[in-house]
Amino acid sequence: MATASTTVSLRHPRATKTASTFISNTNYFKAPASRNCGGVRWRLGGAVRCEVAAEVGGVVAEKEKRLTTLKNGNDSLEICRALNGMWQTSGGWGRIDRDDAVEAMLNYADVGLTTFDMADHYGPAEDLYGIFINRVRRERPPEVLENIRGLTKWVPPPVKMTSSFVRDSINVSRRRMDVSSLDMLQFHWWDYSNPGYLDALKHLTDLKDEGKIKTVALTNFDTERLQKILENGIPVVSNQVQHSVVDMRPQQKMAELCQLTGVKLITYGTVMGGLLSEKFLDTNLSIPFAGPPLNTPSLQKYKRMVDAWGGWSLFQNLLQTLKQVASKHGVSIPTVAVRYVLDQPAVAGSMVGVRLGLAEHIKDTNAVFSLVLDEEDFSSIREASEKGKDLLKVIGDCGDEYRRA
Repeated sequence: MATASTTVSLRHPRATKTASTFISNTNYFKAPASRNCGGVRWRLGGAVRCEVAAEVGGVVAEKEKRLTTLKNGNDSLEICRALNGMWQTSGGWGRIDRDDAVEAMLNYADVGLTTFDMADHYGPAEDLYGIFINRVRRERPPEVLENIRGLTKWVPPPVKMTSSFVRDSINVSRRRMDVSSLDMLQFHWWDYSNPGYLDALKHLTDLKDEGKIKTVALTNFDTERLQKILENGIPVVSNQVQHSVVDMRPQQKMAELCQLTGVKLITYGTVMGGLLSEKFLDTNLSIPFAGPPLNTPSLQKYKRMVDAWGGWSLFQNLLQTLKQVASKHGVSIPTVAVRYVLDQPAVAGSMVGVRLGLAEHIKDTNAVFSLVLDEEDFSSIREASEKGKDLLKVIGDCGDEYRRA
């Protein structure tokens, strides 16, 4: 069986390139202004330089940790492995101020968190991205713009999927995001008994061939339908599914097919809306008003997943295990939770929700790239996770939670 791999498009710079040239072209992987090398003091851009292979190698290694390439045939897209999820702009998490939100997006991009995930129904998400990308074009050097990725989703109504309907729908997202070509279009379909999803995907593939879309992907499709789509010759590069230390369903069926075909998983719900955090450690939500309020749609959604998995008491045991691992490595529970899922087979990237202008988790997210879990960590987390119910048996395959009668 093929194993999951990470592909990075960055080429090693030629030996004749100076460190200053290389580092200026990588923007958010910055080196100190000066360095001791073999006892010789040198300055970036100065007349005296020493061999910088170790420095360059470190920058390359850092990019390898951050970036991965989704591929299918001739289609490919490089993304950051920690994606900025923009569901939180759709309402229910607090009022979003447009200017503050765009400024926050710039802050994420400036520290290397350059991939944004949104949808046609996430409130103003696509419009915010359009404003943001225009500011990047005006205010940042070209190499920053080259690294930005905007992934969106299309969730159509159950109507006939004609070429003109699909084209018109995608053009709405292109206009809102102010791009000539969507980096990725992730497609969702509600009713599998209606085979129109294959028609829609074929029309999306035509738009890709025209240059209106760079890559076609799925969201919340199950293993059976993913296989059918691939058998119909539709070159999807990824499937976005719910995946966390509580919800390990993608590893039971979906990941095997992905490894065989090269399709990757992008995961959401990986920190369960914030439930997988120190904030909810040692709390008892069974007592009214005793714990932190579940005051966002994501907290309420993932609390239901906890209940289906095994309940709050068992969840506390899992949080305690994650806290032990986090303390061992000097990081937070969310950082461990994301790293654990990123290290699962077929997983290319994991979503971390961003409450733009309201709260930020840049430090915790960036810590994911330097965290290395050892076998003891994996074993203890896996043991705590497996104490809960098998959600594949309780709920069904990936995405089935959205299709239950």
